[in-house]
Amino acid sequence: MPFRPSRRQVVSGMAALGAFSGASQAFAQAPIRVPIQEGQFAPTPIAIPNFVAGTPQDAEVGAGVAQVITNNLKRSGFFAPIDPAAFIERITNPDAPPTFQSWKQIGAQALVIGRMTRQANGRVKAEFRLWDINTQQQLAGQQYDTQAEYWRRIAHIISDQIYERVTSEKGYFDSRVVFVDETGSKERRVKRLAMMDQDGANVRYLTKGADLVLTPRFSPSTQEITYMEFGQGDPRVYLLNTDTGQREIVGNFPGMSFSPRFSPDGQRIIMSLQQGGNSNLFVMDLRSKSTTRLTDTPAIDTSPSYSPDGSRICFESDRGGKPQIYVMAATGGGAQRISFGEGSYSTPVWSPRGDYIAFTKQGGGQFAIGIMKTDGSGERILTSGYHNEGPTFAPNGRVVMFFREPGGNGGPSLYTVDISGRNELRVPTPGFASDPAWSPLLS
Repeated sequence: MPFRPSRRQVVSGMAALGAFSGASQAFAQAPIRVPIQEGQFAPTPIAIPNFVAGTPQDAEVGAGVAQVITNNLKRSGFFAPIDPAAFIERITNPDAPPTFQSWKQIGAQALVIGRMTRQANGRVKAEFRLWDINTQQQLAGQQYDTQAEYWRRIAHIISDQIYERVTSEKGYFDSRVVFVDETGSKERRVKRLAMMDQDGANVRYLTKGADLVLTPRFSPSTQEITYMEFGQGDPRVYLLNTDTGQREIVGNFPGMSFSPRFSPDGQRIIMSLQQGGNSNLFVMDLRSKSTTRLTDTPAIDTSPSYSPDGSRICFESDRGGKPQIYVMAATGGGAQRISFGEGSYSTPVWSPRGDYIAFTKQGGGQFAIGIMKTDGSGERILTSGYHNEGPTFAPNGRVVMFFREPGGNGGPSLYTVDISGRNELRVPTPGFASDPAWSPLLS
């Protein structure tokens, strides 16, 4: 299995690029800012020319970097990249300030210029600057030294910097998604564990499809995934190291085990274990392998998810008659029901920001993906359809990914939607795809 480098191994020699003389770095004129709010807003028009390069090979990479940045920012919904056919000025010297009037004339409010330079050792130096066209200020600038094959990672890192500088929110582009890849007819569907960049590129298959896999989840602190596999006999919960390909069984449990998920510190796994006609929540310490029971009811308690600080969990339970969302202390004890709308609620997941819980809601023949505040107030349906399920948050908590099953002979696909309910987009995958889980930002 190929090695996936850390950000430190991808990028070295990072350095900020200061503004040029004559281009003020003082922000007294209120540089461009996209307000992150729930009301209507106009995405920021931004121009992203191909990065300047000295050789045809580097020019191809420079064009690829600009295209990835363009796609990332466009998919976020907060930026409106301008068609390059409208560009008036051709950037040939990224070390000189642009002709601001040429970019203002085509409606750009922001401009990204960059350069790719091949070094004597075969590595490349990537540079970029973000300009505010109206104030003629440089808002950000950075240079990186990296191996040429990591140019997509560089493009994602630059995208995050632009997003953060303009919106004041953390980016989410330098991240990955693990999911279940599905191929074959509906009667003989092969399900493999797969992983890709958040934009659908660099797909890797982590299992061969001999056994059914479900509910993969990333560790917040290591390059590990936990998931459930139906092999010979009872389902088992596994840990898989995505760097080495090594895997281990979390533990042998009597009966069925479901929905494993890491604690925020990566030291524990919480899951649902079936015993007879009911299931309860258990947590296992990965170092000592000791298991603690958190719930003890005659109901079905499942799909647990930790709050970002690890103090609480949300979970699904039918203890009130039909599946609803409950919240309790991470150590167990009394649970408080927080979902009270029509229909049933399932697959809750806590936002990395701690402000929302996403869920699947079923009722009236529809499956909806929604969010609510952690006390159950402010419920908002983001999207609904024949069969939507399995929400997962982007690392910054601004975007939710889920899968949609169209019915008939088709198969599921992955989609993203903003937490405001705007900007629903399909995520490209090689085949059918389900059960997505978003990683934290790569470190």
